Formats: sequence, structure tokens, C-alpha cells
Amino acid sequence: MTSSVPTSTRSPIRVRRRVADAPRHSRGILDTSVVIDLDVLDASQLPVEVAVSTLTMAELAAGPHATNDPDERARRQDRLQRSEAAFDPLPFDAEAARAYGRVYAAVASRGRKACGARAVDLLIAATACASGLPLYTRNGADFEALEDLLEVVVV
Repeated sequence: MTSSVPTSTRSPIRVRRRVADAPRHSRGILDTSVVIDLDVLDASQLPVEVAVSTLTMAELAAGPHATNDPDERARRQDRLQRSEAAFDPLPFDAEAARAYGRVYAAVASRGRKACGARAVDLLIAATACASGLPLYTRNGADFEALEDLLEVVVV
């Protein structure tokens, strides 16, 4: 389980599953999988104040172009537009770039590769690491190597 120690980019953090009686974080970053499922998630599973990365917005912008199904394209376009209206995304800045070096090293030390779609997930994790905020995801396995760098909350 987790302790009540505040998160920072310098303290060891754990990967954990969100449990009903766990206290809510005041702030956190949602990865793309959570933004996609916002309509079906219980708000009590999420932090009080949510943020997204510019990288999540980029993935959402690509979404409508990644399907040939017109109904799915419309759903993805709607999700993108709602997200653009709701969020002021955190940038991938110089601090996040430095954090990505630590994220990459952690993943490589476990024999995993940081390429393809996984690379974007790790850039989002670096944004969370640099900002000292927990990362909320639906795909905890994508972030298993990062427990010493940031807190990953699986919802």
C-alpha cells in the first residue's frame, strides 16, 4: 500500500490500484486512457483537480485519423473537442525532457523498450514525474518500471 508521504520527483513512489477507501489526491495527471474513459469512470477514483499533458492532447488529435469507421471518427472528434474545451494541458518542457531521461533509464534497466506507442506513454509519465504529480491510468502494466520515479494510480 502507499503511505501519506507527499509525492515528489525525488522520493520513491509506488504503483498501486485505486481502492474505494483510499484518500483522493488533490491533484493528478490523467493519461490518455483515462481521458478516453472519463464518461464511464467514477469521479471519486480521480484526483480532485485533474490535468493532462500536451502529449495526451496530441494522441486525442490523432485519434479521429486513426480509424476508417465514420461513427468512431465522430466519437473521437467529439472527445477531442470536449477535451480541448475542458483542459489547459501541461507542456512537455525542459524539466519533463530531463525527467524522460530517468524514465527511459528505468524502463531500459528492466529490459523493456521505449518505442512506438509506448514512447508516448513514457513521455506522459515524464511530464507527471517533472510536475511531481501522480499519474492516473487504465493501463498500469505500461508503467511498471517507474515505481521509483512517480506514483501511478490504476483506475
